[in-house]
Amino acid sequence: MKFQAKGIIPAMVTPLTQDYKVNEPALRKMIDYFIKGGVHGLFVVGTSGEFYGFSPEERRSIFEITVDEAKGRIPVYAGANGITTREAVELTQLAEDCKVDAVSVLTPMFISVTQQELYDHYVSIARSTSLPMLMYNNVTKTNVNISADTVARLSEIENIVGVKDSSGDFTLTGEYIRKTRGKEFSVLCGRDTLIHACLCYGGHGAITACANIAPRLMADIYDKYVAGDVAGSLEAQFLSAPIRMAFNLGSFPTVLKESLQLLGIDAGPSFAPVGTMSTENKELLKKALKEGGVLA
Repeated sequence: MKFQAKGIIPAMVTPLTQDYKVNEPALRKMIDYFIKGGVHGLFVVGTSGEFYGFSPEERRSIFEITVDEAKGRIPVYAGANGITTREAVELTQLAEDCKVDAVSVLTPMFISVTQQELYDHYVSIARSTSLPMLMYNNVTKTNVNISADTVARLSEIENIVGVKDSSGDFTLTGEYIRKTRGKEFSVLCGRDTLIHACLCYGGHGAITACANIAPRLMADIYDKYVAGDVAGSLEAQFLSAPIRMAFNLGSFPTVLKESLQLLGIDAGPSFAPVGTMSTENKELLKKALKEGGVLA
């Protein structure tokens, strides 16, 4: 049976020391915290994980630590994001060497590409690995959008098993679902406020930044939905909304890391030039976390 990407998968932050090194003990504790919180996978070195700040060898270290600490309890998804096809292929092969379960590949960024070039890009990466691969659409960060027709074409490739859509355009997410329905292909929501809606429309889960802060709450959106408690799923979605809406209180991903610090979880700084939040905004963040039920 084909690998199925599903459930609530934290888009994990990467804990750093004050001199911007990977904090291995903190990372291991964080992984265990997420698994005990009931999540269904772990996604490392993505946007929330500040992939852009790490060398290939640092990425290797994060992948290996995560695989080792997860111990097969849930799948590990590795970000293999590069501007060029060559870079994405190299990072995908590095991830495969670290024995992750799947890779997620963001569209190219900085450069503008056609849909045919996007198609060729993803096919080349898929052919370079035996790993299951997710496409990752995040147009607000990359200015490159994968069309629904391109996703439908790429869903025919054996080891391209899904797409994460962070566009926030639910018409596009819905078209991804409609045009790949009936296939062994997963559409995962990347906009945390739309997870319940995505499930109702036929989606398969989410790769979510809020699950860093509230893993059990975010897992409830999925678990309650698949158990038939649609109202309970929606209530969990509503409860999580203040947490997601607080993300604009600081430069990304500092709000995630500040939230974890407030919860007693060592996340360290974000890579400079991203700094800390203002005192005023930290108070607003505390209020949002209390509204979301994660801070007393």
